[in-house]
Amino acid sequence: MTDRYDTGRTAVLLVDPYNDFLSEGGKLWSRLAPVADEVGLLRNLRAVVDAARTAGLLVAFVPHRRYEEGDYVGWDHPNPTQRKARRLRLFARDSWGGEFHPDFQPRPGDLRIAEHWAQSGFANTDLDCRLKQHGVTHVILIGLLANTCVESTGRFAMELGYHVTLVTDATAAFSADMLRAAHELNGPTYAHAIVTTAELVHTLSG
Repeated sequence: MTDRYDTGRTAVLLVDPYNDFLSEGGKLWSRLAPVADEVGLLRNLRAVVDAARTAGLLVAFVPHRRYEEGDYVGWDHPNPTQRKARRLRLFARDSWGGEFHPDFQPRPGDLRIAEHWAQSGFANTDLDCRLKQHGVTHVILIGLLANTCVESTGRFAMELGYHVTLVTDATAAFSADMLRAAHELNGPTYAHAIVTTAELVHTLSG
């Protein structure tokens, strides 16, 4: 675990905090709820974001592509997640499900990154450029899903030279096995620190 974070060089990346994921009635909430409730996802997301703001860390919203009519039509090889997004119209633009959860709204000074089409928040977006313009060297990943967008964004961050922290209970997946794989099996292959919300909040509080 990292003993401290330089507030001027650290950003929290909040991945995909959409109503379709996090709110009752969201298209994916019923699948996510068992694991989310078990780890205290919403409580821990609030705690990390609040601690980050109090400590003066940069907060970046890293959103998935919001579905629009015509997305993925004619693509040679949309991946399974993209096919599902088209079928379910996930995070549809101008819909309640495609809005951020009310507890996680951008504030002045936050970054709202361009939407990613697949799983990495860095691929084909402005995330790397904007973090570097703010002098960020350390990223703390929270949000959804642990084994897809969070993991892919974290791996890409490592490849780009960032120090990567995963917060085990400030993310979730569709099964306990998927969550365990993301943190216990895959996380140690790329993350520099893997912590709980309580550990991170304690560190940020100094």
